Amino acid sequence: MKNSYGLILGLLTVLFWSTSATAFKITLRYMDVLQLLFYAVITATLILSAHLLITKKFRHIFTLKPGEYGFYLVLGFLNPFVYYWMAVKAYDLLPAQIVQPINYTWVITLSLLSIPLLKQRFSKVQIAASLICYAGVVVLSYRSSNAPGSEIDYFGVFLAVSCTIIWAFYWIYNVRSKQDPIVAIFLNFFFSIPFIGLACFSFSSFEIKQIEGLYGAVWIGCFEFGFAFITWIGALRSSSNTHGVANLIFLTPFISLIFIHTVLGEEILTQTYMGFMLIISGIVLQKYFSYRKRVLP
Repeated sequence: MKNSYGLILGLLTVLFWSTSATAFKITLRYMDVLQLLFYAVITATLILSAHLLITKKFRHIFTLKPGEYGFYLVLGFLNPFVYYWMAVKAYDLLPAQIVQPINYTWVITLSLLSIPLLKQRFSKVQIAASLICYAGVVVLSYRSSNAPGSEIDYFGVFLAVSCTIIWAFYWIYNVRSKQDPIVAIFLNFFFSIPFIGLACFSFSSFEIKQIEGLYGAVWIGCFEFGFAFITWIGALRSSSNTHGVANLIFLTPFISLIFIHTVLGEEILTQTYMGFMLIISGIVLQKYFSYRKRVLP
């Protein structure tokens, strides 16, 4: 029963995250990147604080040592501030069907950064998985001059790939967190607000010109951030097979393409499927190798 509950929460989270690419693109029609990020993060912070109040964990926020607050301040700067600024800007510059699969190369980026930062060994499997994944990025990014939507903003591709480095750094340093996961995520979002607010003040504005933009930002705050993190952590806690639940996340890009096509109306190109399958193949190879290392003597 416990595993079934965890599976349901995991699949619910996958459904939430599968709407994100479409929600980003729609919301960016009505507000700019920083405005979207500001109102989405405010929404997520309110949801997470309400959850902590309901579960009687809000008091834990005030029990940290000064150094721990500094630690979460740095994490909040990395994610959601820097990571999502780059990721959402990539969505602003590129079709969703390109950015969404590229985002999932963070698994490979994480394994590569673990070599110098966590002193892990560099294996032939990691080399192969990396080459396969980044070949997928090349396929996704290439457009012949005759292809529909042939103009590709390569700065957007650069942002989409580079933000996976920020995400990987975030998760490597997040391993040091000793707090309840929801408390930690709340602190990350709370401490990111001044950074996002300052950026919004300096490079954009807080004015909401079209209410549809606010609706979109609130949706993202709810289902990319707030509720999604709560259900995902609940799924991991409720399952005895956390490895199996964690792998559900890789259903997200498949379902996301359905929303991108049916809601956004993007024509999914053949090379998108090709690049997508290369990226997923590289990730599966990397995950399988990591699993074998943990299980086999």
